Amino acid sequence: MERRTIGATALAVGAVGLGCMPMSWAYSTSQQRGDRSVRTVHAALDAGVQLLDTADMYGPFTNELLIGRALRGRRSEAFLSTKCGLLVGDQHVVANGRPGYVRRACDASLRRLRTDVIDLYQLHRADPEVPVEETWGAMADLVTAGKVRALGLSAVGARAGRGPGARMHDGTVRQLERVQQVFPVSAVQAELSVWSPQALEDLLPWCSARGVGLLAAMPLGSGYLTGTLKPGQGFEPDDTRARHPRFTAEMMAANQPVVAGLRRIAERHGATPAQVALAWVLEQGPYVVPVPGAKQERWAVENAGAAGLVLTDRDLAEIAGLPRARGSWD
Repeated sequence: MERRTIGATALAVGAVGLGCMPMSWAYSTSQQRGDRSVRTVHAALDAGVQLLDTADMYGPFTNELLIGRALRGRRSEAFLSTKCGLLVGDQHVVANGRPGYVRRACDASLRRLRTDVIDLYQLHRADPEVPVEETWGAMADLVTAGKVRALGLSAVGARAGRGPGARMHDGTVRQLERVQQVFPVSAVQAELSVWSPQALEDLLPWCSARGVGLLAAMPLGSGYLTGTLKPGQGFEPDDTRARHPRFTAEMMAANQPVVAGLRRIAERHGATPAQVALAWVLEQGPYVVPVPGAKQERWAVENAGAAGLVLTDRDLAEIAGLPRARGSWD
């Protein structure tokens, strides 16, 4: 698989990563199987995937435990990314950016992941009660201590503190400018896909100008762009898509032309709609690494195959001409 170099420390990763969250949190929990997920991680590594993305809040904690088990004997093949800064309660999520907590969270993640170093440690969300520079400084100390190789930041939520006329990632860019003065940012994680391209407006230009990697979260539109989800199919109560505006039966039906366009292009290449969607993300720049989530081996292998798909100018023009997705957070 093609390798992409990100960050000031020139971190090399496979062009397509693996989002591990769905294996134990957020999506269709009745379909989550630990042994199957271990096989999925192994299949991804065999296909050339290196970047495995998890977080302590996924589960909470169970996702890191799963990845630690999956990497037994194969740690050297993986580029391990995890996150800190969010605490999960029964019905709520709160941020904690206190330096002492960051240090404890890192040590706990290292134990669960069964490793002595985290390749990329990301701040999941900034704590509004703690200056982000203090949190980032504590994370930088972890690099000095040899527990972490590089630091990353997850984008501020789409609805967080945006005034009239503000772009989606203005808040994230402001945070990046602040923490960059403390310690270099190696990667930013934000949603980027055919139906959510807002990161191209301001976030990707900021990253590209500095060699910072953009880890494209939800590059398959939480599964919708694969063409395997049907309008009105319903979701399990604890599936986050059950509460997402784009996954109502009405909006899923309204957005079918987006999937149909991807399918037409896929047929020309002997590929799948998911591979076309991922290839489009890869076309957005050399520092962009899509991180599609997967619970099953076949999807992880299919997603990895997108690294070898080259879209033509005609393909890209057709994707640019697809209707804008309806039912967003905006």
